[in-house]
Amino acid sequence: MSTSVATKRRAVTGSVPPAVPLDVVRSVGAPGSREDVYAELCAALFSGFPRRDQRLKAEQYLHGLLTAQGRKSIRNIAAQIGGPAAEQSLHHFVSSSTWDWQPMRAALARYLERNSCPQAWVVRPMPIPKAGEHSVGVDRRFDPERGQVFHGQQAFGVWFASDELSVPVNWRLFLPDPWVNDRTRRDRAEVPQEAGEETLEECAVAAALDTARWSDVTRKPVLLDIRGGAGRAALTRLAGAGVPVVARIGPGSRLAIADRSLPGFGAGPLSALQILESLKGLRRPVSWVDTVAGARTSRTSLATAVRVALPTPGGERMRPLVLLGEWDDPRRPPARVWISDLTGSPVGSLLRLTKLARRVERDFVEVGEGAGLRDFVGRSFRGWHRHITLASAAHAATVMAATDWEASYGSGYGSGRTARTAS
Repeated sequence: MSTSVATKRRAVTGSVPPAVPLDVVRSVGAPGSREDVYAELCAALFSGFPRRDQRLKAEQYLHGLLTAQGRKSIRNIAAQIGGPAAEQSLHHFVSSSTWDWQPMRAALARYLERNSCPQAWVVRPMPIPKAGEHSVGVDRRFDPERGQVFHGQQAFGVWFASDELSVPVNWRLFLPDPWVNDRTRRDRAEVPQEAGEETLEECAVAAALDTARWSDVTRKPVLLDIRGGAGRAALTRLAGAGVPVVARIGPGSRLAIADRSLPGFGAGPLSALQILESLKGLRRPVSWVDTVAGARTSRTSLATAVRVALPTPGGERMRPLVLLGEWDDPRRPPARVWISDLTGSPVGSLLRLTKLARRVERDFVEVGEGAGLRDFVGRSFRGWHRHITLASAAHAATVMAATDWEASYGSGYGSGRTARTAS
């Protein structure tokens, strides 16, 4: 772990000691820090339980997520702590109990703010392949990242991200129309009444807005991808909540140049690609540090930022924004296009902020998969949310316990499991 993170980590005082002995987690993380991280996380996340038996089950589940081999199903987790009797107890704790997962997620966010330096909230889609028909939210859908149709669930995670590490702190499970409108399915999976119809983009934005409502959590710029939906609505919702945004958009998105000194001002709506190509003479090299390639590597991209506005119907005042383009090859069109309301930020700062999406992607593959983020095999809405909350804590325990983050990656840190079909 780098100095900036290590120096911020401090002991939790006045807390309840973990009920699971620390020697059971000595195989987790890096020597010298794993027991401290485990104890701190247990105190920070589980002290809100009113009963000691609930704290014990939460600690047992976290322990199992950190130590079980293979899929982090309740059965495999229970095998680490007591077999069939423990399996029944943990199944009830996750799927049938009444505890609210939101306070635990907010506590995880506050823990990360105390002990690391989040620079942005990255909203990442997470497809979850499934073989059966009964898991909550399962349906056939298209995965744009892989360019293929799959059968399963779709969730969105909000990751607190920095150059050094990233951790998911909040989740929202997308419910397709067959689940929203089928009372039998909803009742069987115990879907709450307030879970209604929404688009995938609305689901992603709602995950960020839910996070912004937590008290004592500092709002950071939200990075998300709105290439597949109505970008205006997403930007408007986030702006209305006072949440800054850096959004990936498609090259065909229509914008108006807002800088009077630039050619094209007053010409009306143009595509983002047209604007950036007409002003590519303003590109300049921007250096950034690639932290996901196994070692900290200095890289350079060509980039430019242009003040723009979203065209509005009826002559309404247009909201000031900045359009960011990045080129991998100066002879070709921009490889990535972003829009942001951080209009006062230098182009270098904006570009480096977008690179946190790479950090999240690598951490999901190298750590999140192994922590069990996609491994819940139950059918209930509440069970899914409780499992993924505890799996997020396991992810946090793993990354925070690494005393040398870059060296850990270089030595094959994490499981690196690939996508698979779950039952």
